[in-house]
Amino acid sequence: MRKNEDDLENKVSAYIDALFAGVGASQQLFDLKEEIATSLKEKTLDYKNRGISEEQAFKEAIVSLGDLSGLVAEMRQIGQDEAKQAVYSTMAARISLAGIIAGSLIILFGFFNIAMLYFMKLDAVSVSGSGIFIVAGGALLAYSLLTMETRSRYGMNKVRAGLYALSVGLMLFGMFSAVVTGLATGKLFIAITSLIVFFLLGFGVFLFLILTGSDRRKGH
Repeated sequence: MRKNEDDLENKVSAYIDALFAGVGASQQLFDLKEEIATSLKEKTLDYKNRGISEEQAFKEAIVSLGDLSGLVAEMRQIGQDEAKQAVYSTMAARISLAGIIAGSLIILFGFFNIAMLYFMKLDAVSVSGSGIFIVAGGALLAYSLLTMETRSRYGMNKVRAGLYALSVGLMLFGMFSAVVTGLATGKLFIAITSLIVFFLLGFGVFLFLILTGSDRRKGH
C-alpha cells in the first residue's frame, strides 16, 4: 500500500516537474504545483476506486485537468518578472507577519489575563478560562509561521497550513479543557478524558500532515 502511494507520488512529481520545466521558481509556482499535485492524486485515486488500473487512472486524471498551457505561460512570465515576484512576496510576508504579531499578542493577553484574575483572587475555573486566548493565539501563530516565505523555504499551501493550525488548536484546546474540567469537577479522570478526546484528534491530524508533507526548500 505504501509502495503504491510512493509510486503515485513519484509519478505526480515527475509529471509536474516536466510540465513546468524551464519555468523560474517563485512562491506562486510552488503554490500552483501543490494545488495540481493534490488534484492529480485525488482524481487518480477516484478513478482507481472505479476499477481502473493505476496507470490508466493517472492518465485520466491528467486529461481531466484540461489544458494547462495558459497556466504554464503565466508562471513562466511571473518567473521572469522579478518585480511581480517581489510584490507578491512582500504582500504575503506582510499578511503572515501581521498574523504572527496578532497571534503572539493574543497568547500574551491570555497569560496576562490569567495572572490578573489570579491576583484578583477569583476562583480557579474563572482564572483558567482565559486560557482560551492562548488556544486561539497558538493556532493563528502556527498558521502565520507556516505560510510565511523565507530565504530558504517557500510558504506552505494555505489549506495545508490551515489544517496544521487546526491540529495545533485541537491539542491546545485539549490541554485547556483538561485544566478547566479538572478544576470545575475535581475529578482527574474527567480532565484526562477531555485531554484525550481533543489532543489525540489534533495529534492524529498533525502526524498525518507531517508524514505526507512536501519539501518546501528552495532550489530543491
